[in-house]
Amino acid sequence: MAQFGKSTSSKRSKPSYVMAIIGVALVLFLFGIVGWLFLNLKKSGEMFRENIQVHAWISPSASKKQIDSLQTYIAALPYVKSAEYVTEEKAVEKWNAQNDSSWRKFITNNPLPESIDFYVKADYMDKDSLAILSNYLDSNYTGVMSEFQYPKETVGYVSSYTKYIAAGILVFAIILSIIVIISIDNTIRLAMYSNRFLIKTMQMVGATRGFIAKPLNVRAILNGLIAAIVAIVAVFGFILLVENFVPWLRLLRDTTNMALIIAGILILGITISLVSTHRSVLKYLQMKLDDLY
Repeated sequence: MAQFGKSTSSKRSKPSYVMAIIGVALVLFLFGIVGWLFLNLKKSGEMFRENIQVHAWISPSASKKQIDSLQTYIAALPYVKSAEYVTEEKAVEKWNAQNDSSWRKFITNNPLPESIDFYVKADYMDKDSLAILSNYLDSNYTGVMSEFQYPKETVGYVSSYTKYIAAGILVFAIILSIIVIISIDNTIRLAMYSNRFLIKTMQMVGATRGFIAKPLNVRAILNGLIAAIVAIVAVFGFILLVENFVPWLRLLRDTTNMALIIAGILILGITISLVSTHRSVLKYLQMKLDDLY
């Protein structure tokens, strides 16, 4: 009789497990895609901020030693990505590469000053940080730096935009996480519904809760792992497909972000599957036999 019940339950549960794995994988796939989109949005914002150039214009009376000292100081700052000393000749080359060079026919002298051009890390690309640096350079490099210049309106707009985006990402991430957890929980509970009589029968013949729950919990971990792996493969396939149509997205690839997505999918898939399965087992063990019908 026990073998018959086991065989019947096995036949019933297998299709449910397959559907549960597919359902969980689909939800995890959605979670991974949304996570990838928002991490890329954050990464693209950082890249944009780090490509805003800051100019420390050099005074015509500054000596080579003073200029080297200023360049060394700026380049050594921990939040400066790179710094370049731009001579008058380099300034002309850069201008001609981006603009019409016919001005040399009318102007004999070079009107472009020397400068130290540099880029700062995204977290420091804001008005307050740059204002502090500007005040320090004005005080300590008097006569060397004639002007400290950066696109203030652009920096202000990007800083405000980044704050709103960060807040929006946080709110959306919380909402999405709740939806994912509820969706996976419901999927697992529906899969466990077909095993309710098997669980109750094992309890009635004297099996302990731990004995009943252990194989189901192990199966839940395995199912969650399979669903997570399927979702990860699908996410990477989707990313490669999108990058094939939009090549510049490859510039946003980040090992840390991809590791976060993989870890998030694995943790969600395994943890929620295990918790939902264990809750369902306890629920059916506490129910009366008549209530199972």
